[in-house]
Amino acid sequence: MKTQESTFKINESLNNTLNDFLKFPLAEAIAGRRARRFCMGAEIPDGVLSFKSKHKPMPLSEIEQLIVLSYMGGVTGWHFAIMRHERYAPKLSNYSASPVGRTFPSSAGFTTSELFFTDDKGTYIFPTRDFHPEIEIQDGKVDLEEFLSVHKKRIRKLSDKRLHIPRSEPYMEGHNTWIANHEGSTFVIPVGDLAQHTLSVISFYTQNGFPIYDDIAKRPIPGIERFADIVDTTKALPLSAVEQGSLAELTTELSTSCYAGILTLQAMGLGGWMYDGVDRHTVLGASGDPNVPGLGFRYDTDERWSLPNPTGLRGVFEGYCPPHYKNMREAVEALAKRKFGEGGVFNPNTPGAWSDSPKVRGSAVPYTEEFKDCVALQAQYIYDTYGKFPGTIQSIFCFMYVQAQHLDLDFYDHHFKPGAYLTSHKEHMKKWH
Repeated sequence: MKTQESTFKINESLNNTLNDFLKFPLAEAIAGRRARRFCMGAEIPDGVLSFKSKHKPMPLSEIEQLIVLSYMGGVTGWHFAIMRHERYAPKLSNYSASPVGRTFPSSAGFTTSELFFTDDKGTYIFPTRDFHPEIEIQDGKVDLEEFLSVHKKRIRKLSDKRLHIPRSEPYMEGHNTWIANHEGSTFVIPVGDLAQHTLSVISFYTQNGFPIYDDIAKRPIPGIERFADIVDTTKALPLSAVEQGSLAELTTELSTSCYAGILTLQAMGLGGWMYDGVDRHTVLGASGDPNVPGLGFRYDTDERWSLPNPTGLRGVFEGYCPPHYKNMREAVEALAKRKFGEGGVFNPNTPGAWSDSPKVRGSAVPYTEEFKDCVALQAQYIYDTYGKFPGTIQSIFCFMYVQAQHLDLDFYDHHFKPGAYLTSHKEHMKKWH
């Protein structure tokens, strides 16, 4: 895998354009947001909106692509942490897993997602979830050249080819076959580690005294009574509800990343939209078709499951579950290391936003061996009982995507009333190219 060079220079001719971008009104981006699907090189062959572009597909420039990626998943500084819970007082709540703030929120700061993307030149990952900020953003003011430079070097190339997604069902929804992942576009894919997120949720509930109850098998988790000093078995939470909650939380993380990207497109004058109409198993690599390898994630099947279960891409993005860990106790150790080890959110040596960051970070109590045993008991039960972790949902999850592309304004001028696009779209080619 290749990492991008970090050197990045903005030429003088783009300076005014970038200043305009930084000053673009948020209210205008929100009110002007639309799914603008018709790009240069596209064609709708039939129907009342039939149209064939006279332009060739036009890929995003390096700076255009970097801006979209950095505003979808960039690091914006140190996060402020969850500040108080009566159960821990006067100690700091220790829920979060990453010390950084990104351009979108994450439930309790679990922060398990990364961005993958593909374009005409290849397929890539843009990992930032544990990237300590190299610049300080004061009062929300961004030195764009520096911001983009430090993020550019995060990009790792996985393949020299655009992600292959057949233009037919079931690989993508029928209404997207004419335009999804189109030549010239940048197709961005937020992917979350649902195994790690669910493990963090179980840790969260265990810390607050609530164990898991298997409502599917209608039984408590065997051995949980040994941890009566940590959890109250009369206040157990149903497994299915805990896992559905984890899924909803992670979906929010992925979707808000996409929404940040869509607002960025309005400010830049690029076309595109956020959507889920490409099959997520196809994207990850679990379509079952060897000619459609997707991102190449490992996946397994089991007669107990209705769908294949992706677990990770070795050496790139591995879920906190077997086979990437020997067992769930080992996965719990990995979670503890991410939180309390070197560079972790609750390591006193990790810099932070506070005037006395070592004192604040160091006030969180690390997981005890007994606590890790309690969490691992519940997680291992789920894995052993249902053959995977989590038990009722998949281990690695993607749901929403952003497609960024250059609009063909001729289509909108031909078929729409005036006002179908913003001034930023009208002026994009003149300002950016």
